[in-house]
Amino acid sequence: MLPPAPATTIAYKSPNACNICHTDKDAAWSDKYVREWRARDYQAPLLKRAELIDAARKRDWAKLPEMLAYVQSKDRDEVFAVSLIRLMRTSQDEQVNTALLATINDSSPLVRAASADALSLRLTPESLQALMEAAGDEYRLVRARAAAGLAGLRMDRLTGELKTRVEKANKEYLDFIMARPDQWTSHYNLGNYQLSRGAFKESIASYRAALNIEPQAVMAMVNSSIAYAQMGENSKAEKSLQNALKIAPDNAAANFNMGLVKAEKNETGQAEKYLRQAVKNDPQMAQAAYNLCIITSKDRINEAVTWCRKAADLRPAEPRYAYTLAFFEQQKGDTDGAIKTLDALINRQTAYLDAYLLLAGIYEKQGKKEDAEKVYNKALAIERASEGFRNHVRTKLEELKK
Repeated sequence: MLPPAPATTIAYKSPNACNICHTDKDAAWSDKYVREWRARDYQAPLLKRAELIDAARKRDWAKLPEMLAYVQSKDRDEVFAVSLIRLMRTSQDEQVNTALLATINDSSPLVRAASADALSLRLTPESLQALMEAAGDEYRLVRARAAAGLAGLRMDRLTGELKTRVEKANKEYLDFIMARPDQWTSHYNLGNYQLSRGAFKESIASYRAALNIEPQAVMAMVNSSIAYAQMGENSKAEKSLQNALKIAPDNAAANFNMGLVKAEKNETGQAEKYLRQAVKNDPQMAQAAYNLCIITSKDRINEAVTWCRKAADLRPAEPRYAYTLAFFEQQKGDTDGAIKTLDALINRQTAYLDAYLLLAGIYEKQGKKEDAEKVYNKALAIERASEGFRNHVRTKLEELKK
């Protein structure tokens, strides 16, 4: 248990043990007394940790380096570390991946489990390997979280001891999910597991079971719509979202998915309405901003650029957003802006091949053949580029010499 910390009440409005009893006094009174009791400022470390938690909740990533340093430090408090790991899942910074690959080997099973859960949202060859190793952890909690992250992995690709390990962890995870079949969340989580494995009919049945227990379970309706959409049953997807929006008209996920359904039906006015509502209710929803960029680009190029810039700023690790921003900047006539955006994208995502072609093409239109040639040569140096891409670039280089 932590000692009373009225300083956190002053800074973050959190409760403290002193004023739970001394209801006629304020936090400043309590803070004065505890500082008289102890010469050492024992509240300072707690305030620092609280500052990081507060920033992560607000998705203020200016303090991300401090957050990452804390969760990896030897003297970290495991509960605070887990809280930060869970909150940092929304950050798209590559440094988070690196930190999670370290913390999944932490001495605390609680930290390892939280790291496995976070890595499931950032699947790379390295994170998949880490999750497969965690599936054999000595603690069931860690194994279950790792299995959840591997839910979408095709088991026929695994062999030998690895397959046995993952299958065992997978069974433990399913047992964990359905330990309380009387709770709607059990069926909801089972539906999510089935959805991630592409078992759409089974997932819908699980969501329906969740809704039978809790008819107000909005996310079960939203995820049912995703399963229906994957099956090509858009009318049922729309109906599920309508039901969700009746209960929670401000739900960002429901509005976002309804926007996608309306866009699929070419009802762009309605699509824009729902996507705007999604961004209003979740200003960090980059996917909604990106789709608004695409919709408004047809007749409002300036607005499209604004939406694309918002999406790219929110998700710098998603190259498609920055590429689309550059494309529309060029369409708008802001060639310098497009070049700047593409230069930054190439430096950040060196293997995003389309960016090289667009940038070189801009230089060609400007008559800057030398600059275009440099970009094409840089593209040829990418090791993972396909032979088809290389041939295309070589053709472009030959055309420049004519």
